[in-house]
Amino acid sequence: MSRWTSAVGAAQLARQLAAQQPRPAGPGTRKPPAYRALADGIRVLVLEGRVPVATRLPAERELALALAVSRTTVAAAYEALRTEGFLESRRGAGSWTAVPAGNPLPARGLEPLPPESLGSMIDLGCAALPAPEPWLTRAVQGALEELPPYAHTHGDYPAGIPVLRQMLADRYTARGIPTMPEQIMVTTGAMGAMDALCHLFAGRGERIAVESPSYANILQLMREAGARLVPVAMQEGLGGWDLDRWRQVLREAAPRLAYVVADFHNPTGALADDDRRRALVEAARSAGTVLVVDETMSELHLDDGLDLPRPVCSFDPSGSTVVTVGSASKAFWAGMRIGWVRASPDVIRSLVSARAYADLGTPVLEQLGVNWLMGTGGWEQAVAVRRAQARENRDALVAAVRRELPEWEFTVPGGGLTLWVRTGGLSGSRIAEAGERVGVRVPSGPRFGVDGAFEGFVRLPFTVSGPVAEEAAVRLAAAARLVEKGGTTGAEGPRTFVA
Repeated sequence: MSRWTSAVGAAQLARQLAAQQPRPAGPGTRKPPAYRALADGIRVLVLEGRVPVATRLPAERELALALAVSRTTVAAAYEALRTEGFLESRRGAGSWTAVPAGNPLPARGLEPLPPESLGSMIDLGCAALPAPEPWLTRAVQGALEELPPYAHTHGDYPAGIPVLRQMLADRYTARGIPTMPEQIMVTTGAMGAMDALCHLFAGRGERIAVESPSYANILQLMREAGARLVPVAMQEGLGGWDLDRWRQVLREAAPRLAYVVADFHNPTGALADDDRRRALVEAARSAGTVLVVDETMSELHLDDGLDLPRPVCSFDPSGSTVVTVGSASKAFWAGMRIGWVRASPDVIRSLVSARAYADLGTPVLEQLGVNWLMGTGGWEQAVAVRRAQARENRDALVAAVRRELPEWEFTVPGGGLTLWVRTGGLSGSRIAEAGERVGVRVPSGPRFGVDGAFEGFVRLPFTVSGPVAEEAAVRLAAAARLVEKGGTTGAEGPRTFVA
């Protein structure tokens, strides 16, 4: 194989298979043969991303011993998986997981809807809320008042305007992380920050370790930069990060970069605690990997009494391992395309130098708007309104989905903007396709994975409330019924993905 392959041990795979919740059999349904049940169990682990694509499976004899079954049963299961396209083998090299060509369907639902479609389609594709007013208007007015001195310059500030760099540095210092303005570069959103970091650290063909699932747009950015993505499966629930797995991947794959969303992870909503953050930084330092931490969701904590952990960069006092990315897009408004990088001064200098061949700098007016918000207390007021809005939306969407689709499973996160929903065995890609027909746009799980995993999931953002959230759930239920009845069209792919 051309890509790096991980491996799963026989005992670990046996534990994962044992932890699966079997689907209840219908009346008169015959129990499948042992080999078929084993093949189906492995297939679900692959499609749900808990065993990443290109993971080497244990030898037949080893797995048979771990499962207390015959080697013939394991051999028959492996052969069934090969026939279905979920396993590839080569003599002398072993067998590794795969996803069949053309399966799943092309992932849908993240492209912004044109304005003329908003009246007929409920858009759950983008995890972004409308602008908080009156703070947006006030920020623009404040920025215009501060603009004249900058209008007399060329307007290109590759590192960002000095007052905003100082403001951001002071905010990190207030969080207990001493920071100089020389450690800050202002970017055009978090995407601009990640694009610059990928070009600096991870040239074409370099490996980047990523959570699986992870933020879809960043994964696509990395693919287009020519990176080789190494997925690290997230654990079930809101604990999220499997540190043993991270240590293994960082040690064996030696990726140049690792990308994580430690604060209300997009899409799962998981929040890494202090121990996981500290351990992840130590593992990255030992492997010589630059750890890029996306903090765009960090201020969107929604539940009272939530124990918020320390910033990841606080566990890297030397500044040699962790690079932090922040943004105004989620906490304030996606239309305010202001992001930033916090890193060591030498990394910032390298990023700024490279910017001469990219976008030269971020719009001055928007930088002044964010600086006005942060300097006047408007930021805190606007973010408080944003939290209340997201909390109300979350609770309305949770109640509606539980009522209309009780078989769908999810864990309610304490922050962020998204629900990561298991769709009761139905194909998320088929649901996305059917949703377009019944008036609800939703991104399917494979958008957030590597190589076609997460077919049994969709992501639902907290972007609608009240009656609209209720109608969105009604339309999703209608889409699910279409999938169950086979009423979708397009490329061939599974309507259901579990046995």
